[in-house]
Amino acid sequence: MELRDKLVVITGGGRGLGLAMAQRLGKQGANLVLLDIQSEVLESACQQLSNQGIRATGFTVDITEEPQVEATFANIKAKFGRLDVLVNNAGILKDGMLIKAKEGEVTAKMSLAQFSQVLDVNLIGTFLCGREAAAVMVETGSKGVIVNISSLAKAGNIGQTNYSASKAAVATMAVGWARELARYGIRTGVVAPGVIKTEMTDAMKPEALARLEGAVPVGRLGQPDEVAQAVEFIIQNDYFSGRCIEVDGGIRL
Repeated sequence: MELRDKLVVITGGGRGLGLAMAQRLGKQGANLVLLDIQSEVLESACQQLSNQGIRATGFTVDITEEPQVEATFANIKAKFGRLDVLVNNAGILKDGMLIKAKEGEVTAKMSLAQFSQVLDVNLIGTFLCGREAAAVMVETGSKGVIVNISSLAKAGNIGQTNYSASKAAVATMAVGWARELARYGIRTGVVAPGVIKTEMTDAMKPEALARLEGAVPVGRLGQPDEVAQAVEFIIQNDYFSGRCIEVDGGIRL
């Protein structure tokens, strides 16, 4: 799929990886719709993109709320009359150990709320947006692409029971969608980033950051645009569907 004049929706598009994707895809001539829960972040992102000559519209939405998601995609359909690409990027972290114990006594447990909040955003939000995007694509005859952003943590990672479960699930959902939606001309894909340079890594102590970089075979953190490149590849390669690209610098969990 050529991106020029295509309508691309990116969840969590106001900052970080989502904004990097918006910048890369927008430079290819795509029309962008950014979804985010924070209206101020959206306004700032859309203005930043506009300053770069990129066309972007923002919709404030809580992707865990089904009525809001349904209304948002209905608005997209009414306003633009098409939907060519959805990137399910929005996600959160609430890391913690399953249990903590000292001298045979359990001192802490991951709460159900801590588990559920991550699943609500990362998994339920991806499901709702994917479902509604697929519906709009079918109804408008847009033979589109849905890309889910997973994580290297999908293989399982210490202290990330909730996050790992959610990222494994969004990866496998895309495999099922590829088989279900092919009859409508819709492709799917997954990108699983490794350790990427973000606000969180920028705030780390130098010695901790050095240890993290040392664990990556290529010797550095990934850049947000390198993840965006993988998303662009999936969109543009018409023979790619139902598979995962790991952008991790060679690291394995």
